[in-house]
Amino acid sequence: MDKLSFIFCFCIVLALGLVHGDAGAEKPGFFEIKNENITAKFTNWGASLVSFLFPDKTGKKTDLVLGYDTVEEYQNDKVYMGSVVGRVSNRIAGGTFKLDGKEVKLQTNDGKNTLHGGPKGFSDVVWNVGSHVPEGKKAHITFHYSSPDGDQGFPSALDCSVKYALDGNNLTVTLKAKNVGDKPTPVSMAQHAYWNFAGHNSGATILDQWLWIFGAFYVPVDEQLIPLGQITYGVGTANDFQTEPKKIGGRAHLVKTGYDNTYVIDGHDGTIKKAAVYENRENGIKMELMTNQPGLQFYDGGKLNGVKGKGGAVYNANAGLCLETQFYPDFVNHPDWPQSILKPKKVYKHYMVYKFSN
Repeated sequence: MDKLSFIFCFCIVLALGLVHGDAGAEKPGFFEIKNENITAKFTNWGASLVSFLFPDKTGKKTDLVLGYDTVEEYQNDKVYMGSVVGRVSNRIAGGTFKLDGKEVKLQTNDGKNTLHGGPKGFSDVVWNVGSHVPEGKKAHITFHYSSPDGDQGFPSALDCSVKYALDGNNLTVTLKAKNVGDKPTPVSMAQHAYWNFAGHNSGATILDQWLWIFGAFYVPVDEQLIPLGQITYGVGTANDFQTEPKKIGGRAHLVKTGYDNTYVIDGHDGTIKKAAVYENRENGIKMELMTNQPGLQFYDGGKLNGVKGKGGAVYNANAGLCLETQFYPDFVNHPDWPQSILKPKKVYKHYMVYKFSN
């Protein structure tokens, strides 16, 4: 093969996406999938959910997700707006843990702790776009990211993917990670969308909306939101959203710092279980969340403060809530809790199904 032919073939390979790595990484942009009832928008910066339009009981489509207008705003985001977080979501105490008897030291970004994977976790990188069917009964989009050995201090290399798919009134999210290195590593990714079923720009908070969590136990934390080490029965306490749907604001006054708790999903056995039901009884929009993960983090958005969002909207405290399915926070330092340590060549699989109705 002469030099000119080689250059031509190499360019074709690049165009086909067969050469990977930072040099071949795509530029961040926006992408859409839709069907008869749902229109969802994403950016490959952080594999983030940007908007989600669904009709209320009158047929009016409402954007249920907080977000930004530009890629630059996602790149400068400080609240994990709509993003996929990892390699390990939530907090790791002191940014350290032991694995196979050896101490692993991570980069920290939440005081002395590591939050949502570190200073440059999965929410702060460009994901490559894979399969994309923009419209119809099989509408979906897939994002891919290769996390190298030592990424934010985590051992071993991962090949990760996120698939968002529409099926009628359902949004299915599938998170996968294959350990392509030679060392075990913890993995617990999460989807960090902020939902408000009155509409992202309604000016209404989530406090007048209703939540039902299928978890009788929760994980108590200290002032740094680091687990104290026990699992506590929450029924009959301020943290009880389990026995029946409850108005969020009707209970918010019972906790001084708002809700940012992990609930233990009832009957977890690795199969898909019901985790929560969230609804706005004013406009009839309701969502049932199913997952195969052991925990559900309920964050009431209480720390949002003057965040400038889509179309000039400003998001303040309780402008949206997060329902993040995941392993318990700091599980790597609590070996008696459910563990997600991925061995070489093994695949982590995290499923979520959001079932919408009106």
